[in-house]
Amino acid sequence: MDNGQTERPTQQEEVERNYRAFRKRLPDILGEHRNKFALMRDAEIVDFFDTGRDAFVAGSNMYSDGRFSIQEVTDQPVDLGYLSHAGTLRPL
Repeated sequence: MDNGQTERPTQQEEVERNYRAFRKRLPDILGEHRNKFALMRDAEIVDFFDTGRDAFVAGSNMYSDGRFSIQEVTDQPVDLGYLSHAGTLRPL
């Protein structure tokens, strides 16, 4: 029975979906945003930041449910799984 509500992805599903979307966009954003950190949600890049910490703080303030991830814009993206989100808690 459809109650009109859609199921929200888990945090891990969000990270994986964002990573796939990030990889597709990487060739287009690399030139302008190299070494920046992309804040992502719902398979979209929300904004770019100079540090992972700045991206994490912005994501935390914007999304209280914690469903966002962060990827560094580099030539060789690394899928850090959950750590692409949580790993920014440490100083960069």
